[in-house]
Amino acid sequence: MLQLPPVIAGTSSLGNLYVVLPPEKKKMIVAAYLEAVDRPAVFDCAGKYGAGLALETLGQCLKELGVPPEDVMISNKLGWIRTPLLSAEPGFERDVWKDLRHDARQQIGYDEIMECYEQGNELLGDYNARMVSIHDPDEYLFAARSEQDANARYRNILDGYRALADLKEKGMVDSIGIGSKDWKTIQRISRDITLDWVMFANSITIYSHPQELLNFVNELSDKGIAVINSAVFHGGFLTGSDYFNYQRVSRNNEAYQELFLWRDRFHVICKEFGISPATAAIRFALEIPGVCSIALSSSSPVRTSENLLMADAVIPGEFWEEMKARGLLPARDSSQA
Repeated sequence: MLQLPPVIAGTSSLGNLYVVLPPEKKKMIVAAYLEAVDRPAVFDCAGKYGAGLALETLGQCLKELGVPPEDVMISNKLGWIRTPLLSAEPGFERDVWKDLRHDARQQIGYDEIMECYEQGNELLGDYNARMVSIHDPDEYLFAARSEQDANARYRNILDGYRALADLKEKGMVDSIGIGSKDWKTIQRISRDITLDWVMFANSITIYSHPQELLNFVNELSDKGIAVINSAVFHGGFLTGSDYFNYQRVSRNNEAYQELFLWRDRFHVICKEFGISPATAAIRFALEIPGVCSIALSSSSPVRTSENLLMADAVIPGEFWEEMKARGLLPARDSSQA
């Protein structure tokens, strides 16, 4: 199985997720992670993050920090290509990425994935991605306008993986994976493609972790496929933001009131036990059987360091029992003792 550290550095903040950070602060975030982990340090990035801005910034930060390429392992999730910005805002994930100077378009297929790979390495500058995957195949499939279109799109995904397999065979990358919010898309593709790793986003969290998915994670692990758990705060919502799975939500909207109520009750229990919501969410995400790593992104150098410490935190069993007693975790949750 691919060996990964318990915490992988997410890089969405380098692409101006929610806020625009000064260049120096972005470099401090990268430095904070590097200072706390062994080599090679693993960074997870994607052409979608800020329409390539995160890749560009990560490469620049590493260069300015004097990090040798062999000291880092960069994951680039492929499938989004940088394009010129032709309107005031990019056409993807509006209101999420701030102050972008480029747009991005999803494209999947053999040549399309190769183009994404090459563009990604150009944006990284002195560094190359050694972990590659197809990003958001779920979104790509869900955009199908007919069954015929859906079948064609799935064939494009398989062609994209043929490109990744060629890169691996030539020794240009070390491993092949997938990054998806919809876990059933991962399940489907894993039946057709030999994967080295999978990355679940917004799927296996303290808030949501269906037993069927937990069983699937175990299956992957038993097959020697590394499982990375990402977006374990649901895009920052569990720790207090007004974005859930990267979409703005409002307490005043009836559709989201149960969601906010769950968070309120979660925060109350955390306060009673003197545990931060982030610590509880991180520990839960890491302790799920079969998960080997979590990917965490932060907009703060201090929180980057704190997140790494939280991964080693010890949470008393009484906390999880109280979560179950108050109905925030299933009474027979197999993910927690």
